[in-house]
Amino acid sequence: MTAPSRRRLKTACERLALADPALARAYDSLGVPEWRTSEPGYNMLGRMISHQQLSTKAAATIWGRVEVFLGEVTPETLLAADPDALRACGLSRPKVAHLTSIAEAMVTGELNLARVCAADLDSARAELVSVRGIGPWTAELFLLYAVGAMDAFPIADVGLMEAHKQLGRYETRMESKIFTQHAEIWRPHRGVAAHLLWGWLNAERARDSAPKA
Repeated sequence: MTAPSRRRLKTACERLALADPALARAYDSLGVPEWRTSEPGYNMLGRMISHQQLSTKAAATIWGRVEVFLGEVTPETLLAADPDALRACGLSRPKVAHLTSIAEAMVTGELNLARVCAADLDSARAELVSVRGIGPWTAELFLLYAVGAMDAFPIADVGLMEAHKQLGRYETRMESKIFTQHAEIWRPHRGVAAHLLWGWLNAERARDSAPKA
């Protein structure tokens, strides 16, 4: 896993602030965001799959059960597990199928995460999304957290769209397609923009949930 240097992030934030008033407000409030990192591996992909369409708390509980059940989360331990037992942990049938598909691709070498991490961004994306169970959103998150790709961008991420709506002082959120088009002005730092927006949104939620004096 790797992350861009603070110097590179600061330069990117300054350029983004000039390009978009919403990001300028995020940067003024947050400063240089902390870059999320994660060890590239099957466990990381599995955790992202398990978190899809669930609250963070519920997904963490389910994945915690999976980790306890498997002991060590690897392609081999997943493939050796009883699918019914995995579903008993709280995973849906489609998620078990996706986790199995990804595990099989890693065992056969169809998906090689070391190769993905060393590849250019387009090649890395192509290898990831060629595997059933890894969609564009999951692929972009992997490239952000495991590779540190500064222009990886999770399209249609609701958190990003909501943060941009609030910071941009829009009455309604942009539709996914329009938001994706708007994000073109952030290239080649869309991943930095994502971290700015997530960081600002998380800080606001923490402030709202803090006990009132």
